[in-house]
Amino acid sequence: MRTILTHATLIDCVDPAPAADATVVVENGRISEILTGGRRPAAGDAAVVDLAGAYLMPGLWDVHVHPDYLSLAEMPLAEQVALFGHRLMKALTESGIVGFRCAGTHHYMDVAWKRAFDSGQYVGPRVYACGHFLTTTGGHFLTTGHALECDGPFGFVKAIREQMKNGVDHIKLNLSGGIMGAAWDRHWHSFLLEDELKAAFAICRQREFKVMAHATNPDAVKNAIRLGAHSIEHGYIMDDECIELMLKHDVWYVPTLAISHLTRNQAGNEWERAYVEQRNLPHSLCCRADAASDVHAGWFRKALHAGVKMALGSDIRPLKDAALLEMGLWVKAGATPWQTLLAATKNAAAVCGAAADLGTVEVGKLADLIVVAANPLEDINNVRRLLLVLKEGRVVSDKRS
Repeated sequence: MRTILTHATLIDCVDPAPAADATVVVENGRISEILTGGRRPAAGDAAVVDLAGAYLMPGLWDVHVHPDYLSLAEMPLAEQVALFGHRLMKALTESGIVGFRCAGTHHYMDVAWKRAFDSGQYVGPRVYACGHFLTTTGGHFLTTGHALECDGPFGFVKAIREQMKNGVDHIKLNLSGGIMGAAWDRHWHSFLLEDELKAAFAICRQREFKVMAHATNPDAVKNAIRLGAHSIEHGYIMDDECIELMLKHDVWYVPTLAISHLTRNQAGNEWERAYVEQRNLPHSLCCRADAASDVHAGWFRKALHAGVKMALGSDIRPLKDAALLEMGLWVKAGATPWQTLLAATKNAAAVCGAAADLGTVEVGKLADLIVVAANPLEDINNVRRLLLVLKEGRVVSDKRS
C-alpha cells in the first residue's frame, strides 16, 4: 500500500525549520520518500492526501504513565483492564499520542495491551511495559495496587525476576518517596538500603533490563545514576552533582512537571483549570505540590540548560490529556516549543529504545504521524488542533470534517 501526503508543512523533529510544501510518501508502513519545495512523485495507484498546508510531524509520546488508580473494590480487574485499553486507544485517536512507556500497573495489564496492539487485535499506540513498580514496605504510593513491596536484597531480586518472567520491557524501581502519597511517603526521603539497591540494579544489569528509576532527591538520583539507571523520573530535588552525573553517564531525565505544577493555585489556562477541576486533588496534596513546584522547576531548567537528555512524561491521567498538559508546562517552565517537541517525539522514542524506527519524520522510519492545523513551534498548544493521526501510514483518526 502506498500513500502520498502532499502540500504539508513538515516539522520532521530533525531540522528546527519547518519545510513548506513538502510531500511524504509512505509505502508498506514506512516513509519511502520526502520531497520539499513543491516537488511531487508520480501518484500511480497511490492514495493521495492533500494536507493543504497543515503541519505534518511525528506522533507524540508520553514516557511516564499509569492506568487509572482504582482498587479492585472500586472496579473488578477485568473492567480495569478494559478501561486501560480504552484510554490508550482514545489517546491515540483523540490526541495523537502514538507511544507510551508505563511506570507501574497492577496485574501486568500493560503487558496485556502491549501484546494486543502489537499483534494487531486492536489499533492502539505502542506500549512499553513494566508491570508493577517495586518499592519497600512502607514505600511510595502503596494504595494504588500498582506497587509491590519488597524487602532485602533477595526480595527485590525475586520480584524483578517475576516482572521479567511476565513479559515486561523495563523495570521500574521507586527509590524514594513522592509528592502524592501518605504521611510517611515524602519525596526527600530515600527508601532502599545500600544492599537492596545494589542487588536490584545487579540483577537488571545481568539480565540486560533497563531501570526506570523513581528518584526524587539528590541521594536517590545519585545512587540510581551510579548503579546504572537508564532514566531518572521526577528529580524534584537535585543538586549540581546530579546534573554532572547525568551528563557523565548519559542518563535520561523525565521531569514530570505535572505532578508539582497542576494545582488550583498554579493553573494558568483553560486546559489546566479544567484538569484541576476534574482531578479535585485533596487540599493537603495540593499544598505538597505547591511547596515543591519552584524547586522542581528550577532543577528542570538547570538540567535543560546543561544539555541533559530529557524526554516528556506526564505521570497523570486521563492519558489523552496528560502529554498535552505536560508539554504546556515545559514551555511555561522555560523550555522552547522546539525543545518540548523533541522531548515528546524524538527523545521519547529514544528513551524507549525505538529511535531507529520512530520519533522523527525520516526516510526508512515507520509512519506514525500526526497532522495539526497550526504551528506548534509558535504555540505549543497548537498540538491540540489535531486533524489526522496515522499509524504505519494508515489513517486511524480523521478530524478534518
